[in-house]
This record gives sequence, C-alpha cells and structure tokens, in this order.
Amino acid sequence: MKGYLSVQQTADKWGVSVRWVNQYILEGRIPGCERFGHAWAVPENAIKPKRLTPGVKAKQSSSVGNVGENMRK
Repeated sequence: MKGYLSVQQTADKWGVSVRWVNQYILEGRIPGCERFGHAWAVPENAIKPKRLTPGVKAKQSSSVGNVGENMRK
C-alpha cells in the first residue's frame, strides 16, 4: 500500500521487534496507523516513539485506544 509500511517493515526500519511496534500501535503512540483486516499499516513518515521510563504508562489516543479491547472480544 502506497504511503504505508507493514509492522515488519517498520520494525526493521526502527531496529526494534515486531512486538514493540504492535505495542506502540495499541498504545496509540504512532499517529495515522490504519487497520486492514488483521494487519496494521504504519505511515511511511511515522517517527519512532521514545521509550518510556519503567512504570510509566502511555496515554492512549482516542482513535486507537480501544483497539486492544476490541481484539480481545
């Protein structure tokens, strides 16, 4: 898809695991992500979020914040 990268491509680009990218998405820390079926698409120009201090939770964005709950149902 033009203008977007897969979670795997984003993980490779940022030098992190696929799990980290998925976690960033579920926490709403990557703006502009789109879900297509079971896969996420990350904007090409997305900036890698900074790692948080241990014990500090990220604020969830309203657009993606409830995705994790929807996936558990």
